Amino acid sequence: MRILQSFARPAAVMLASVAILGLGACAGRNAGTRADTSYVARDVGTLYTAAKREIDRGNYKRSAVIFDEVERQHPYSVWARRAQLMSAFSYYMAQDYTKAIESARRFLSVHPGNKDAPYAYYLIAMSYYEQIEDITRDQKITQQALDALGELSRRYPNTNYAADARVKMDLVTDHLAGKDMEIGRFYQVRGQWLAATIRFRNVVENYQTTSHVPEALMRLTESYLALGLRDEAQKSAAVLGANYPGTEWYQRSYELMQKYPAPMATAAAPATGG
Repeated sequence: MRILQSFARPAAVMLASVAILGLGACAGRNAGTRADTSYVARDVGTLYTAAKREIDRGNYKRSAVIFDEVERQHPYSVWARRAQLMSAFSYYMAQDYTKAIESARRFLSVHPGNKDAPYAYYLIAMSYYEQIEDITRDQKITQQALDALGELSRRYPNTNYAADARVKMDLVTDHLAGKDMEIGRFYQVRGQWLAATIRFRNVVENYQTTSHVPEALMRLTESYLALGLRDEAQKSAAVLGANYPGTEWYQRSYELMQKYPAPMATAAAPATGG
């Protein structure tokens, strides 16, 4: 079950449509009557028109195959470069994310400085992003999405793609923190307090801007108290109180600390005279 949805798919459709329409004038003069992809030598115009027709019909997987044919039949033409990117877009729209990533990376390996490189990086990031599963599943894809979004943001910080990437990075980061919280709570139920503290500390230290931090601090308080580390529990509760004083997590942490009061200092025995 995918829990994160793309906000940029309509933008991707628009960009792809613009790219194809730019080719329409020259392609229309050479349009063929068939869009089959068996190897028959065909001019670029025929292939592009066939690919555009399939996109208009919503047959994205078929359009991707035809764009691949452009690259195969005309590898040294300017159209081959454009076909690589359009192939990546078509595979993305067909939800064949593995092939979308492959096509976009192939484009970048051959044309790293091309003006459309930011869009290729965006397609890669979005292809990972669309595959994110709920926190009960393995989060390898989620980390790959975060890495790809981060690379796009670093390379092209002033683009619209990077702006969208930064929004999605916040969502992905919160998702990863949620996974650590789930595992930490699982360890708590099993009484594996040390393992639980490792997960909760990771949330506090590495996902500081996420919505999970208040609960992580409260869970740290619980775990430290269970381990007999009252001073560490007090530190977690103090951070929680300083930063999230109005939350239910602080209230629960405060109540926990009241149940485990600090030990009274033992008075030193008076010295005896000789």
